[in-house]
Amino acid sequence: MQETASQKKTKKIVDEDLELPLFDLDTVSNTTNDFSFTNKIGEVGFGPVYKDFWLIRIPKRHAALQGVLSSRQQIVVKEDSKDSGQGFVKIVKDGNLILQDHMQRILWSTGVQNKSSNGTFLQLLNSGNLVLRNGNSGNSGSYLWQSFDHFSDTWLAGMKLGKDPGPGLVQNLTSWTSPDDPSPGQFTYSVNPRGPPLECVLWKGNSLQYRSGPWNGVGFSGLNFAPNIVFDLKLVVNVDENNYGYVPETKLNTTRAVISNSGVMLRYVWNDTSLQWLLVGTLPNDPCDNYGRCDANSICTISDPTICSCLSGYMPKSQQAWEIHDWSGGCVRNQPLNCSKREGFIELKGVKVPDQWLYWINTSVSLKECEAECLKNCSCTAYANSNILGKGSGCFIWHGHLIDIRQLVRPSAQNLYIRAAASDLAVKIKVHPHSTSMEDLELPTFEIASISKATNNFSDSNKIGEDGFGTVYKVLSRR
Repeated sequence: MQETASQKKTKKIVDEDLELPLFDLDTVSNTTNDFSFTNKIGEVGFGPVYKDFWLIRIPKRHAALQGVLSSRQQIVVKEDSKDSGQGFVKIVKDGNLILQDHMQRILWSTGVQNKSSNGTFLQLLNSGNLVLRNGNSGNSGSYLWQSFDHFSDTWLAGMKLGKDPGPGLVQNLTSWTSPDDPSPGQFTYSVNPRGPPLECVLWKGNSLQYRSGPWNGVGFSGLNFAPNIVFDLKLVVNVDENNYGYVPETKLNTTRAVISNSGVMLRYVWNDTSLQWLLVGTLPNDPCDNYGRCDANSICTISDPTICSCLSGYMPKSQQAWEIHDWSGGCVRNQPLNCSKREGFIELKGVKVPDQWLYWINTSVSLKECEAECLKNCSCTAYANSNILGKGSGCFIWHGHLIDIRQLVRPSAQNLYIRAAASDLAVKIKVHPHSTSMEDLELPTFEIASISKATNNFSDSNKIGEDGFGTVYKVLSRR
């Protein structure tokens, strides 16, 4: 059947109209009153077409909406449906893997350059890594592109978190917006870009939620998990490149980590019996893991009824606030430091060391040299070994307020030395001049420097035992 003149004219108009203009999303949003329901006029497969209306496509929602541009032209908006399934992936002539929609628009490409003339092929490895390889690469570990270089919300064994100098990428975990919406959410888990030292941080937008503490040669100073009977992980750490990954200690375990849309890091292990993922760990794990829970110059101890307490030599900034468990003000010094030789340090054993906003690090000095370095600087408030392997080595030094310290639940060799005024270091010692009368209960007070000298710097040769208050040393009393 031949086309009528009217049909030919309509076809010509439609063909001409296929040259469609493009508008940015802000413009479309404004013209549709932010996609208001009152502007909705219907739904069809490819969107409604109206006389004298422009047709544009915005991949955001599922409905057709109408609006008015500033030029007073009316438009109709049709948004691609995420449920349409109208899209596909393929390897194109130049060897790249691409993702196209049903209109054959390229939405994504591997963007690889310098490919082999033998073509490329796509392979899914047993590790879960999807790789693009040269046709002549065989089973080598050389990849043109790999999915392990592009994190989403899931971290598999073999993926490096942090900066990978090879492809020049920085890999971070990013949460989904919701359990069924994979668009980027507000939480990220990453290696702290301020490193070294190597440290992991969890952010909600620009707000720090959690940090692991710095790598100390054994582990992250704030991670103190009990041995797991289900599986164990071996961390693969590259301190110089500021990245790390993990592998299960046994190949029998399949494990993954996921950052949830609510901002919790979840560790799962696959259970072959129940054919389900078993949750074996979370971060943050308890209230003391929340960043700065007790604010400045304090320590969080999860086993204490009040959780928060001031460091030795400090007192609550607001006693009234602390009595109602409001720790937002933190703690301040009992006595200001005056940089005198009589100042010293109080040891905190088995702790997560403070945040390193203001710190100095040297990996080659001893703990004694670290102490001396801290005493040289009047603004130094604490120091610690940066590596706790063996007898310990290296030096962390902090200046200013001490933030985000917690008492670890299980034993750890990570100790912290807090600078204290001379008055906070005074100790009472009971002297026994061969008498047991009640007169001896009038105890003298000694400065820390005198005690250190009298005990030969707390030498083990002067140690005579331990009681509920700590170690007891023998001293020589001169009368």
